[in-house]
Amino acid sequence: MTSLYGFTQEGLEAWLGERGHRKFHAMQAWESLYRKRVRDFAGMEAAGVKPEVVRLLEASFAIGTLEEHTRQESVDGTVKFLFRLQDGNLIETVLMKHKFGLSVCVTTQVGCNIGCSFCASGLLAKSRDLTAGEIAEQIMRVQLFLDDAGHGQRVSHIVVMGIGEPFDNYAHLMDFLAIVQHPKGLAIGPRHITVSTSGLTAKIREFADSGVPANLAVSLHAPNDELRTRIMKINKAYPIAKLLDSIDYYLERTRRRITLEYILLADVNDRREEAQQLAELVRSRPQLLRLANVNLIPYNPVDEHSQYRRSTQEAIDGFYDVLKKNGVSVSVRLEHGADIDAACGQLRSKQLRGGEGKEPAAAGV
Repeated sequence: MTSLYGFTQEGLEAWLGERGHRKFHAMQAWESLYRKRVRDFAGMEAAGVKPEVVRLLEASFAIGTLEEHTRQESVDGTVKFLFRLQDGNLIETVLMKHKFGLSVCVTTQVGCNIGCSFCASGLLAKSRDLTAGEIAEQIMRVQLFLDDAGHGQRVSHIVVMGIGEPFDNYAHLMDFLAIVQHPKGLAIGPRHITVSTSGLTAKIREFADSGVPANLAVSLHAPNDELRTRIMKINKAYPIAKLLDSIDYYLERTRRRITLEYILLADVNDRREEAQQLAELVRSRPQLLRLANVNLIPYNPVDEHSQYRRSTQEAIDGFYDVLKKNGVSVSVRLEHGADIDAACGQLRSKQLRGGEGKEPAAAGV
């Protein structure tokens, strides 16, 4: 069945309005989901939603379509969930604990077609997009997990960086952002939400024009086209100059800061030479220099990509120093879940190799 979590608040008002119910009834149902966090329709009725509204919703929708398949908990507090969808496919969601709050990384697709050569997420081609409800329910399942722990904690930040390319599932992504930001719902502020893209330039421009307030992160991972094409085949369609033009457009339209993600691969893209090229690339665009932060990401090794190794601490420090000395804003991502399947897509891939869960229909779909 279709997830009730897939409605925006306005969408729920419209759906119930077409069936003779007032906006007030839609708001009651909405708040029961996100504020009172009911887990079934009996709970919705107990929360004060009009019985006729509850029966109508129950006949057409489900509160929850994800089934927890596996859960891994790290000593650092990171929790990785593997959820089974109604069609049998598996997706990953990750809860990370920071000093500033609790962050959840959500998945937007079953599999990924971007095909980055170092990434576990793309080991299986995309079989379908997730609905807005399936994306939003990942947040709700984590929040309910926190509720059950009894410490009064709440999800405060969201990163859309899980399996799949979010901008390749644009309509559902935008509905999801509206759902989680709604002030009478989860009320997660736009400064606490980051969407990551591998660089779909037209969608970066569309996102800039949308007016939807959320942070943007772009996976760069190389300072020149030859190297980026070698490790990210998407660069053939969207080379660096074209990508940076779209980022310039985004910065001009939004005036928001942006993150350039750069995963460090030993002896591939982590030398001082590449660091200097990256610094020059950023410095060549004044807006980028002013509003971008380069986030260096230590690599989590993946069995299927054994050609890549983690950079040494010396290499990480050296790369950081070159950028810093060139006046580029730079940070090193803190690691989470190092004692579990830390790389995105790694747990799902392991389960599928073991014969658990449903594989996508065919390679190249």
